[in-house]
Amino acid sequence: MILVTGASGNLGSATLAALRTRGAAATGGSRTPREGMRRLDFDDHVSLDLSEVSTLVLISAGYAEDDQVVGRHAAVLDAAVRDGVRHVVYTSLTTAGDHLGFALAHRATERLVRASGLPWTILRNGLYAELFGGLLMWAEDGVESAFGDGALAAVAREDLADSAAIVAADPAGHGGRVYDLVGTPITAGQVADRLGVPHRTIGLGEYRRRLLDETPGLLPFQPPMLASIATGIRHGFLDGTAPDLAGLLGRPARDPLATAVAAASATRPEASF
Repeated sequence: MILVTGASGNLGSATLAALRTRGAAATGGSRTPREGMRRLDFDDHVSLDLSEVSTLVLISAGYAEDDQVVGRHAAVLDAAVRDGVRHVVYTSLTTAGDHLGFALAHRATERLVRASGLPWTILRNGLYAELFGGLLMWAEDGVESAFGDGALAAVAREDLADSAAIVAADPAGHGGRVYDLVGTPITAGQVADRLGVPHRTIGLGEYRRRLLDETPGLLPFQPPMLASIATGIRHGFLDGTAPDLAGLLGRPARDPLATAVAAASATRPEASF
């Protein structure tokens, strides 16, 4: 049986759905499980029951500080070894993202995966097109961002879920492989053009100020994380392409520009324009 962690989240739920569409015997694990899922709370080690699991799809539990994330992943991998899991598929971060503020937890987890002694596959996921579009900020006369003219090789989340399902459904053919799953480069200006509005670039300092002063609900680690994404895109560190995504999918990837436009449109204030 295949088990997908984080199955109540966006990527985990999409991966589980893709597996079931393929007819795979799969279930989900979550801190807040739906019917038919296992309760898996990475902070409650007693709950980490991976018995009868042959392939574990470890969706990164990245919504925390690095030490907590790495500790959670270590606990899950220990349970995988204990309970006889035969293959681990880990959703990591694109190779080009080594400089990003949340890269360390991913690279540290990759080390743990390799050191576990279990057969493994690492999926180095590019940044979501949904995230790129969602980070554009609506203003009275259009959209603003700190991305400048920089491009992001963005990926539709659904393509990453399909890729994880393809690997998990037949893991033996992907053992010891690291896939760099990035898409087609898109810019904020292109998204704005599709929306029919102008795009204005703001400085990184102004962006950080808005994150700190005008964005309620962010946790302490999130403003530097988001600022690192902005400067990485702005200065051309996240626009590289690779063939792995289409190669795994066996088809062209979904259009990340259309996905980003839909995400930006969804946040558009109704009273604007």
